Amino acid sequence: MKKTLLALLIATLVQTTHAAPANPVNEMDRIVAVVNKTVITNIDLQNRVDATIQQLKGQNVTPPARDILAHQVLEQMITEQVQLEYANNNGMRVDERDLDQAIADLAKQNKLDVKGLQAQLAKEGVPFARFREEIRREIILARLKNNEIGSRITVTDSEVDQVLKSAQSANRSEYHLATILVSTPERADAKQLDNLAAKASKALAELNDKQPFAKVAATYSDAPNGIKGGDLGWRPAATLPQEFVSMLDKLNPGQHTGVIRTPQGFMIFQLIEKRSGNQPLLVEQYHTAHILIRTNEAVSDTDAKNRILQIRDRILRGAKFAEMAKLYSEDGSNIKGGDLGWVNKGDMVPEFEKAMVSLPVGTVSEPVRSPFGWHLILVDAKRNQDVSADRERQTIKQQLRLRKLDQAYLDWVRQLRDSAFVEERLDDK
Repeated sequence: MKKTLLALLIATLVQTTHAAPANPVNEMDRIVAVVNKTVITNIDLQNRVDATIQQLKGQNVTPPARDILAHQVLEQMITEQVQLEYANNNGMRVDERDLDQAIADLAKQNKLDVKGLQAQLAKEGVPFARFREEIRREIILARLKNNEIGSRITVTDSEVDQVLKSAQSANRSEYHLATILVSTPERADAKQLDNLAAKASKALAELNDKQPFAKVAATYSDAPNGIKGGDLGWRPAATLPQEFVSMLDKLNPGQHTGVIRTPQGFMIFQLIEKRSGNQPLLVEQYHTAHILIRTNEAVSDTDAKNRILQIRDRILRGAKFAEMAKLYSEDGSNIKGGDLGWVNKGDMVPEFEKAMVSLPVGTVSEPVRSPFGWHLILVDAKRNQDVSADRERQTIKQQLRLRKLDQAYLDWVRQLRDSAFVEERLDDK
């Protein structure tokens, strides 16, 4: 969570705290959507719309008309709610210790301590308890994506080799892209597809009329990043289909494609920037091993921590770390004695990395809690390494995983949304 997220969270909570109904109370309190057994009220929606408008203006993007944006924001709120209910039904929780750590990290990223953050929130009139619950929601959504989808995504060496051998791997360019997605339901009929294609064509027409891409994305895109302008970040040419790269190479920065049919729906891409990918890269690396005890329905957080403490005690009394990993670790690296090889800074989840980078060489860590469970970490060497020769392979692997993750997540959320009881009432009179 970065500074922009802190600003958005505060903006959202300020709007909720100070919202004064411009319409009659019964209009503001009316239900605009029912999601299973949960309701979304008009005041909830209008507060989120206010925060979204503030965020778009902060990006120098003219927001779409308020009624159009309200439909986009409501769909995002419905999608979030079905995920939160899924997480709750499956026992996914954020304990207070993890929540405290997340808030401390967020404060640090904004050059504050927790007391300073509390003072800033108090100045804005935001109760700290409500802020904590908003952070808890963000963590649950992130963990849900990682646990339900990310844990099933793998990229094999042969997949990377195939990309490296392909024609486009000679292209070292990288593209900064944005996208508009008009999502299609899994079992859409011909009439639905025609209507959705018309929606995508309308978005394209507005782009051709020189409307800002971010504004059109906020108006039409069904992607999670749609109301934030549709920014996808940088994508290497080697991880993109050759015909798509050929299309991008014909664009100048700021230009966009036509409507492209994909398994997820109808998409439009914008080329924001293009750069060469040949620069050298010096990174910190840590030769790392770990032992993991997972938490689940059968193993509580306390039980997992006690087990990892017992293992640590045996290591401190002379047991070999690798042997303990082979016997007890619940990670795929156990067959190699927990060896993760050389790990780049930035590769691991924040909790793991924070402990890893601060460990003296040859020292076994205290128990470390991450979304996966409890770890013991051992770093037996550190180095600064020029990874220019390896960067392409690693970048390709990361981008292939990201592409798979994004596609699988969109499919999963769409199926979750389709299986939920959802009744939209925004346009009811």
